[in-house]
Amino acid sequence: MDTTIENMINSIDLSAPVPEYEPMRQYYYLKACRKIVKEKSEALNRPLTAVVSTFGCQMNARDSEKLLGILKDIGYQESDDEENADFVIYNTCTVRENANLRVYGRLGQLKKVKRANVEMIIAMCGCMMQEPEVVEKIKTSYKFVDIVFGTFNIFKLAELMYMCFTGDEQVIDIWDSTKEVVEELPTSRKYPFKSGVNIMFGCNNFCTYCIVPYVRGREKSREPKEIIREIERLVSDGVKEVMLLGQNVNSYGKTLDDNVTFAELLREIAKIDGLERIRFMTPHPKDLSDELIEAIRDNSKICNHIHLPLQSGSSRLLKLMNRQYTKEHYLELVDKIRNTIPDISITTDIIVGFPGETEEDFEDTLDVVRKAKYDSAYTFIYSKRTGTPAAKMDGQVSEDIVKDRFNRLLATVSEVSHEHIKRYEGMDMDVLVEDIDDHDNTFVTGRMTNNILVHFKGDKELIGSIVNVHLDECKGFYYMGTKND
Repeated sequence: MDTTIENMINSIDLSAPVPEYEPMRQYYYLKACRKIVKEKSEALNRPLTAVVSTFGCQMNARDSEKLLGILKDIGYQESDDEENADFVIYNTCTVRENANLRVYGRLGQLKKVKRANVEMIIAMCGCMMQEPEVVEKIKTSYKFVDIVFGTFNIFKLAELMYMCFTGDEQVIDIWDSTKEVVEELPTSRKYPFKSGVNIMFGCNNFCTYCIVPYVRGREKSREPKEIIREIERLVSDGVKEVMLLGQNVNSYGKTLDDNVTFAELLREIAKIDGLERIRFMTPHPKDLSDELIEAIRDNSKICNHIHLPLQSGSSRLLKLMNRQYTKEHYLELVDKIRNTIPDISITTDIIVGFPGETEEDFEDTLDVVRKAKYDSAYTFIYSKRTGTPAAKMDGQVSEDIVKDRFNRLLATVSEVSHEHIKRYEGMDMDVLVEDIDDHDNTFVTGRMTNNILVHFKGDKELIGSIVNVHLDECKGFYYMGTKND
């Protein structure tokens, strides 16, 4: 843990009144929970275990690192065994309704487990909890859930746990919004050599298919100096790569008094000594500026990759989606990016079956895929999301037509991407090694600056290092390579 945070927690006097301001208030509860967990562990003669189960996007994954960091700090050991854990928390996603159904299914299984282990604590947080009907359902149908909180007060986990430890009622704490950003808390990173960093929260775009603005709130940008300070701490702790996170990073800075642009923030972050790679997710095409394209071109630390969500190639559907750009504007932007940074990797998101989608609309999407030459694409079948304007639109597309179009899209993306990605074959490229290969433990796997995966012979000693690799053969969406001596 960050020694500064640890020193602050240790300095807390539990006999004094609870501090009113953050993060000192949470430090108080961290220390108080440490005492309770230690006593419980000693009584059971074993360590307490915790499972953090994450649903959804990179923002949720980053939040889960914070939740796990708090749990570890107060004395829990990380586990993946939900049935035997002492504390289980679901960090939920609500982008699609079937995500909600998955969570309810998992909760139903836990209900049986908790009957046999009444000491188990179950917590729910994240985007689902920002929906009033979900919270009401948990109150009435899932009374065995102990703690419920949302997206705006993730940082309060220790305080809510203390309330649970010392009370006998369900703890429910949902905020509609907040101006507070509390980041100076323990975090447990999945990878010691790379980390996500929130640069902003919320979204102002209101795409008609998306629930995010309703559950994550309006845009709020963090101050640049706070972001720089956090990344400097991460680098001093061994981090080589950061992923800057926001629902629309291109609009970063608009809520700040100084109106710092995202490109200006990138250039400042690139000055941090010891930081080797900078990624970001997700930019919105309507806000992608020439200044940002030039910043990527001019600085080798900023990774050679832009994820540029398309969603649909039909200008008519894009208007219905409230995306605020046309097919023509999108393709002009792709051309501008490629003309400025010829070797850049562009990836995208595409939705099939949006209400009213015709065969002509779908053909427009395939046309953009062929012209944009994506290195890869995340493809989704439209899922009606209650609470969004699109859910009420006429022209919901039949399942058999959607499945046929989805399969045709996958085939087109595969054909185009496989051909385009082969351009690196035979080159020598730097690869940040991330892990042992899932299929062969004599191989390691990592990513090039363009985000393309590479597998090559190596051992765990290489994990976290940047290695120069010869790209022997393209295998579609990844490469097989050989480490250069």
